[in-house]
Amino acid sequence: MPASLFQTLIISRQDILSRMRDLDVTSNNLANINTAGYKTSRSNFQEMLNEQLKEGNQLRGTQMLTMQGAFKETANSLDWAIQGEGFFSVTLPDGTVGYTRDGQLTLDAERNLVTASGYPLVWDGSIPEGTVNISVSAAGTVSGQDATGASVNLGTVGLTRFPNPNGLTSFGDNAWLESDASGAAQAGAPGDENFGTLSSFRVEQSNVEMSQELTHLITLQRSFSMSLKAFQQTDEMIALAINLRKA
Repeated sequence: MPASLFQTLIISRQDILSRMRDLDVTSNNLANINTAGYKTSRSNFQEMLNEQLKEGNQLRGTQMLTMQGAFKETANSLDWAIQGEGFFSVTLPDGTVGYTRDGQLTLDAERNLVTASGYPLVWDGSIPEGTVNISVSAAGTVSGQDATGASVNLGTVGLTRFPNPNGLTSFGDNAWLESDASGAAQAGAPGDENFGTLSSFRVEQSNVEMSQELTHLITLQRSFSMSLKAFQQTDEMIALAINLRKA
């Protein structure tokens, strides 16, 4: 039995699995095209070698692409957008700190600022009962109006950046975690060197490019079909060779 037939079968099988996993990544990007602050992900593949023989490739991981998303003006003063580098810090359910660009904030029952996923914003301040018209300045100062209509300073919001933000690990729910690849978190104030600025009444939209994702989807479909056809034909050839030997 020619070893090359089994080699082709292995390569075809591995390519089918890789395309299916890449399809999951692409589908997730398309599903989040309207998610505020969402950053598109890209599949990273690695060629597999075994005793100098090619074994196809496999998906080694995904990478977040941090290009700035477009801004949409809103009528909500708790819609905050980051212009430039940086992430909001949020407290995750297990108590660890996560990072997000989702600035669509609301007040929960305890008057905590929370993201659309319900994660409390990490910031230096609080929102007293009766405070309205809460907004943030470019430098991160949070202000509002008390019951008398007087302007009050409520605290400050900082930003966090990373040496390599593309290396952040996805937590889910539009939140990311620090990793060895991202480097250590660096905290700073909006407007500091290498940090972005903030603005109210704006939402950073997803940076997913629908045309690119749909093109990639078509390419995936064709590649999957080719790999599946190669797998089926190789399997038929192996079965035929086995039957001939039995005869």
